[in-house]
Amino acid sequence: MTKTKVKQDSSFWERNRKSEGYLLRKTIFKYAVSIARFILLFGMCFLILQPILNKISVSFMTLDDIYNPTIVLIPEHPTTEHYKLAYQLMDYKNAFINSMVISLTIAIVQITVTTLVGYGFARFDFPFKKFWFACVMMVILIPPQTISISLHLHFRYFDILGLHKLLTGDSINLRGSVLPYYLMSLGCMGLKNGLYIYMIRQFFRNIPKELEEAAYVDGCGTLMTFVRIMLPDAKPILTSCFLFAFVWQWTDGFYSKLFLGNVSLLSRNLDTLVDTLGTYLMRILGIKSTVPPAYGNAILATGTLMFIMPLIILYLFAQRGFVESLSSSGIKM
Repeated sequence: MTKTKVKQDSSFWERNRKSEGYLLRKTIFKYAVSIARFILLFGMCFLILQPILNKISVSFMTLDDIYNPTIVLIPEHPTTEHYKLAYQLMDYKNAFINSMVISLTIAIVQITVTTLVGYGFARFDFPFKKFWFACVMMVILIPPQTISISLHLHFRYFDILGLHKLLTGDSINLRGSVLPYYLMSLGCMGLKNGLYIYMIRQFFRNIPKELEEAAYVDGCGTLMTFVRIMLPDAKPILTSCFLFAFVWQWTDGFYSKLFLGNVSLLSRNLDTLVDTLGTYLMRILGIKSTVPPAYGNAILATGTLMFIMPLIILYLFAQRGFVESLSSSGIKM
């Protein structure tokens, strides 16, 4: 084994001598690039994971550990009291069920309609096609906050061609219900729907048209070709869009505040967790003072971990399709 290694080293230096030092310079450059790549990736991973690791550490600390300057990451007296309190203050069970049902159904509706629209833009010609696609791009570019007043008035005084007001004398108030979510998603105006249309359109444009032509020759119609030929190939991009739709809906605070009224959702309960903690300390424990900042941050960190845990579990189950989409489906014009 030693003789083989010595022979290889001699061969390397011999080849380096014949190449006038080029082989050594090339080897040094290769290892330098590998080390720089490792440092860059390690730094990026650390920037992403370090806040989460801090939240995990703080979530298990007692109040004494939080104010102990000698404790940085590892708590001296680990406790799960923060999780129990955050579970109670966030109404976690009901909020989790509501968030799961709404996010899952909205994501399914969004992916269904955006897949049909994206396939239509990729494969069919119709009047004003470029104009309608420009409208899709505008949906991506314009933030929903700019039309919040219009959305509020539209669903507060909702009517279809004025028929309901003509028959009953009043419009329909849809605020405080989940129905506006579904109506906007069905009309491809839901959260990030324009982006999903664009991604799916670009994916279908990269699939050779010969596949569809072969299906037409075999007797498949347009709908059957779409269902049996195109959709199976689109599983990676549909998985990615579904994950995006679910995560963005799970973390949404704009539409939930605008429409859902008092429906208990994890995203809304997390936003008000510190205020809820202050009310809890005042009413239940009789403490008439503000919440200590460090203690409030500890409860907030615990609630944040409980909020993102379902998303991490979802990604663990869907990561294969998500990574496959990133590696095999580039966005090309």
